[in-house]
Amino acid sequence: MTTIIPRRRWVIGGLLGTGVLINYIDRINLSVAAPQLKAEFHLTTADMGLLFSAFFWSYALTQIPVGMILDRFGVTRIGRWGTFLWAIASGAVAFTGGFGGIFVARMLLGIAEAPGFPASAKATGYWFPRQERSVATALFDAAAKFSNVIGVPLVAFVVVGFGWRWGFGLTAVLSFLYFVAFYFIYRDPSADPKLSREEHAYILEGGATPEGQSDTNAGAMLAYLLRQPKVWGLSLGFAAYGYSFYLFLTWLPGYLVQAMHMSIIKSAGFAAIPWACATASDILFGGLLVDRLVAKGYDETKVRKSVLIIGMLFGLAVFGATQTTNPVWAIAWISIALSGLAASAPIGWSIPSLIAPKGGTGTVGGIMNFLNNMMGVVAPIVTGFIVGASNNFELAFLVAGIVLIVGIFFYVVVLGRIEPIQAPE
Repeated sequence: MTTIIPRRRWVIGGLLGTGVLINYIDRINLSVAAPQLKAEFHLTTADMGLLFSAFFWSYALTQIPVGMILDRFGVTRIGRWGTFLWAIASGAVAFTGGFGGIFVARMLLGIAEAPGFPASAKATGYWFPRQERSVATALFDAAAKFSNVIGVPLVAFVVVGFGWRWGFGLTAVLSFLYFVAFYFIYRDPSADPKLSREEHAYILEGGATPEGQSDTNAGAMLAYLLRQPKVWGLSLGFAAYGYSFYLFLTWLPGYLVQAMHMSIIKSAGFAAIPWACATASDILFGGLLVDRLVAKGYDETKVRKSVLIIGMLFGLAVFGATQTTNPVWAIAWISIALSGLAASAPIGWSIPSLIAPKGGTGTVGGIMNFLNNMMGVVAPIVTGFIVGASNNFELAFLVAGIVLIVGIFFYVVVLGRIEPIQAPE
């Protein structure tokens, strides 16, 4: 008789996905409000590129410290403080009065949201066996893409109907509601009173990441991991993905308004199409397909790296968007590119918990997400200056494709087998 395993872990997975969904609506609201901000404060295209990057400066620079803090104090405590502070920072933008105020508020938001993804990756390692890790990771990673499907039209409706300040007010309310949910629901498996013994045994026997701190202090662990080729192969490959992802996250609505001459509302509808495709690809290929193949006994490294690299190759469809002025074809090429990138993303996010030594998952995730989010700084600024100088997006998309080719090299050559790094002595 087959034992039915309870599913508390999927409640936690859904909670983490909801948090990332709201986290990313917080990030895209500025891109939706950009035309109104640009007109009200007389900002240039280069100014908007700097504003888009403000969040990522502080977010990226705090990733490694946050990863170390997560490994020291745990997901529960840091997650609670992080969600509370980001709810406050989210609303601060609505009370600003110009370029400087918005820039500072977005930097504060970056600090507050810094634990989000590393904490989700660490929690997923605790809560899910290896054979379910890709789907669990896809839950929160796909939420980042799905935020553009529902978030862009929702924020656009509020911004057009009530003004840009109300768009930021909306995301502040959503953020606070998530803080309340996280406070009352999330616990690590060993501390969760609603987790049954049967499910906990199933999680542990399936290769879940061990709870607890490393025997190595945080500074020594960081220094050790920075010497590991696997960490650099993962981090630089993922950074290349991040360049294209953040280019589209920040500039896609503006691209459709400026290059395709659409209204804010129409651009929001068109922008939702590639992100909807990316959401489906994230879950179907980066999640379900990978876990299904691993469960059937195929080599984990070959499965994960094959989907990872094929997804990045599909991302090169961004080159196609440089060859058309037709909005339908442009959206088609961008949809193919984002779908490929989305398939690779949850695999990238599952790797820290698969290769890190005990107590090092947060630090590996922090290193990876630091370089990834530095692309959130670079891509908006580079795109803003290129578009400002050339008055088109062709060269900006070409640069994104070249960066992807570099990332593929690091995934193929430097990452190696996806297996745990030996713990430091």
